[in-house]
Amino acid sequence: MKSLPNHLTISRFWMTAVMMVCMSVDFPYALIVALGIFIVASITDALDGYLARNFFGCTSFGKLMDPLADKVLVCAAFIGFIELNSLSAWMVVLIIAREFMVTGMRLLMIEKGIVMPAGNWGKVKTTVQMLAICLLFFGLIWPEVKWFPTPGTTSCIPYSFAWWLGLGTALLTAWTGVVYFWQQRHIIWEKESEGS
Repeated sequence: MKSLPNHLTISRFWMTAVMMVCMSVDFPYALIVALGIFIVASITDALDGYLARNFFGCTSFGKLMDPLADKVLVCAAFIGFIELNSLSAWMVVLIIAREFMVTGMRLLMIEKGIVMPAGNWGKVKTTVQMLAICLLFFGLIWPEVKWFPTPGTTSCIPYSFAWWLGLGTALLTAWTGVVYFWQQRHIIWEKESEGS
């Protein structure tokens, strides 16, 4: 854990905690600070991967903890949006369920000596989630802009912008989970048969 990419990965856990405080405590510019922290954390996600691939080298720690840090950051933000009435709870539950299942499979593979890096579908999912989170922050900070998903009870009404944004993000997240399990099915079955 001595390389810079791994330190950047760990920093996302700390930034997630500060972001959640800003989303939960009412003080001037709290949501703007939370948005700023989220953007910085998202940048470190791209930066640590770039540094690891091109300068420091990829490590088993980074392959596991980098996607895990992304999941913690994103799931924390989505949970915060439930409290702020910007998302329906069932959408967030679907997102978090997928993340737990994929993380569980990663841990299972580690026990079998396999470290699985994030795939292309996972990267697309993470990018869409981060863009959706930024838009939801915009709706909280600038509710007067009609093109942003505004908070309140109307955001949970079907066919509103926030509802479609949450639905699309949740369905894409679930779909990438299905793809992830399907792509790894041979590894799971082969390893299980070897151990039997």
